[in-house]
Amino acid sequence: METSILTFALAALVLIMIPGPDQALITRSTLVGGRASGLLTTVGGVAGLTVHAGAAAIGLSALLLASATAFAALKIVGAAYLLWMAVQTLRSAARSRREPEEAPVERARWRPATALWQGFLSNALNPKVALFFVTFLPQFLSAGPEPGRALLLSAVFALLYLSWFGLYVAAVDGFGRLLRRPRVKAAIERVTGVLLIAFAVKMATAHQTT
Repeated sequence: METSILTFALAALVLIMIPGPDQALITRSTLVGGRASGLLTTVGGVAGLTVHAGAAAIGLSALLLASATAFAALKIVGAAYLLWMAVQTLRSAARSRREPEEAPVERARWRPATALWQGFLSNALNPKVALFFVTFLPQFLSAGPEPGRALLLSAVFALLYLSWFGLYVAAVDGFGRLLRRPRVKAAIERVTGVLLIAFAVKMATAHQTT
């Protein structure tokens, strides 16, 4: 059992470290609102993961993925959300680009609820997350549905997610003064916006069998 959990943890960590919409949103949140904002977005992301992890443990995610209509609705809503975030990020990049270079580097004030919701919706509306828990998780269950063990592995995934992105937020915030300079910030936001558009397109074109 311990070997299986370790194998799961290593595989999950690799998957968490792969760049995706979570990383893009957490980067933007940290640059705009500082470490606290980045961490709140991370916590929101974990909450979004928990929705799918819990559903997978009791079999609801499998039902979602079996329904073409439900799957299509979820991916369209999720893609629309990412596109909306991309537009907001690109607009912010345009504003940052107009700021004078000699202006003092400051953090914007973000409401905690905004940071939390961004992270939560990013994962809760992502059908790929449901697909992950339905296809990846069962490989580490010994025989048949095991809700207790599934929840344990989901908790391991959530802990790794918090740990990795907690370190990531600290690193981004540590270089915050440089990264928040108008031109640098604008460039990062432009890249983030483009990535969010790419993730939205990928989500919108996702298939249940992928």
